[in-house]
Amino acid sequence: MIRDITIGQYYPAESRIHRLDPRVKIVCTLLFLVSLFIQNSLPGYVIATIYLACVIRLSRVPLKYILKGLKPVVILLLFTVVMNLFLTDGGEILVQFGIFTITENGLRTSVFMAVRLMYLVTGSSIMTFTTSPNGLTDGMEKLLHPLNRFNVPVHEVAMMMSIALRFIPILLEETDKIMKSQQARGADFESGNIIQRAKAMVPILVPLFVSAFRRANDLAMAMESRCYHGGEGRTKMKPLHYHGRDRAAYFITLIYLVIMFAVGRFLPFKLWIF
Repeated sequence: MIRDITIGQYYPAESRIHRLDPRVKIVCTLLFLVSLFIQNSLPGYVIATIYLACVIRLSRVPLKYILKGLKPVVILLLFTVVMNLFLTDGGEILVQFGIFTITENGLRTSVFMAVRLMYLVTGSSIMTFTTSPNGLTDGMEKLLHPLNRFNVPVHEVAMMMSIALRFIPILLEETDKIMKSQQARGADFESGNIIQRAKAMVPILVPLFVSAFRRANDLAMAMESRCYHGGEGRTKMKPLHYHGRDRAAYFITLIYLVIMFAVGRFLPFKLWIF
């Protein structure tokens, strides 16, 4: 399960999505996530599926690698589906047993919430798969640059977010090594109920925190030894510039948003349900 977490990892490939400006990928990802929350109809999610499928195809990231990142959120996905399925009222009653009732609105809401959660994870993963940590740092710093007028440490904030993303796969690998070493000494992380499994994970936290603080200290010393003192006065070896493909990506995403808004605003209500 630990190795199935792919958030924050970069997948090197030669694709049109990889060649886009990091700012374009960050903005388009945010707009895609927003579009999932302003839409609550079946045609809207069909359009979102087509858009996401095209992006995945253009990114040349294997579909198996993307689906692998959904495994860690399966429990959250099931919890969301169950809660919406049994706690949403309204509409025609489909199934009723005891105190539990499944209504038409509950079924529709649970399905849409499950799809929305999967698309949130997939859309965010595509951005990290196709953008290097340095690219994400430069893109976020450039987008947040106007906040410098309000004395916001934009460079430091972007650097912290980049370091956090870079440390995710490192800490996951460290956790996997600790678990395997403890299993070799007789530790059992698989048997028992959920509470017992959670208690069995407690001995992993101490060596994991020690390793994380050690790595953070080594990184701080390395940055200080290279005379790093923040972003003031620093230049970029590869400054960001918009190209034709970046403007085309913005234009396509804008068309997608207009279509999503039009579907949600003008499509007859009877077509919203299954």
